[in-house]
Amino acid sequence: MAQGSGSSARLGVLLGILLYLLAAKPIFAAEYKVGDTAGWTYNVENWPNGKSFKDADLLIFNYFKERHNVAVLTKEGYDSCTAPSGSIVYQTGHDEIRLDPGQSYFICTTPGHCENGMKIAINASDSN
Repeated sequence: MAQGSGSSARLGVLLGILLYLLAAKPIFAAEYKVGDTAGWTYNVENWPNGKSFKDADLLIFNYFKERHNVAVLTKEGYDSCTAPSGSIVYQTGHDEIRLDPGQSYFICTTPGHCENGMKIAINASDSN
């Protein structure tokens, strides 16, 4: 083996890592506990007010899984408090959902819960 070839290999690996990091989109995501200390419960509809969400931010939904869930919907589903067949519904009691840019809508599908304010609409700006 030629002298210095180990150093060249290490330099190549470091250069590759550096190029990858430069090309990768930096993620400086914030984490939000939906409903703050109360968690995902009734009357959280206004919880997003005054917050500035960005894409890749993480929403953390904490709730009693025996009573509630989190459905990801369209505006129509949000407005009507109905989750159409095929909707994504989380049911673990501790769900972490990363935001995409634009509008996102979430409700609890247990009858009467959405109507009692267990729903939020989030507008996440593009972080680019």
